[in-house]
Amino acid sequence: MKVMVLVKATADSEAGTLPTRQLLADMGRFNEELVKAGVMLAGDGLKPSRSGKRVHFSAKSRVVTDGPFAETKELVAGYWLWEVKSVEEAVEWVKKCPNPMPGDSDIEIRPLYALEDFT
Repeated sequence: MKVMVLVKATADSEAGTLPTRQLLADMGRFNEELVKAGVMLAGDGLKPSRSGKRVHFSAKSRVVTDGPFAETKELVAGYWLWEVKSVEEAVEWVKKCPNPMPGDSDIEIRPLYALEDFT
């Protein structure tokens, strides 16, 4: 099964605080483990929401809003796309992950729909 692993944004990530060299090295090693295990399909960090845009759909109308976006808890600072046997396996991998932020942080795991979900 494929899962999207979302690193939730924090005040630090929204401020554009870059990871330390140590964290980059630790994350690099973790990502190498994921690749060697055949788990990691993709992943990257995202710039702060001030660099982004939102497009609101209402019938045929489209309204574009420039970042930054106020609700940090609703934002994503980075992601991985993993191929795992189960959500439980993804949880075990996340538990091995270095803390991606200088302080407290959250990582969310969301399964992707598969074709068989629609049949």
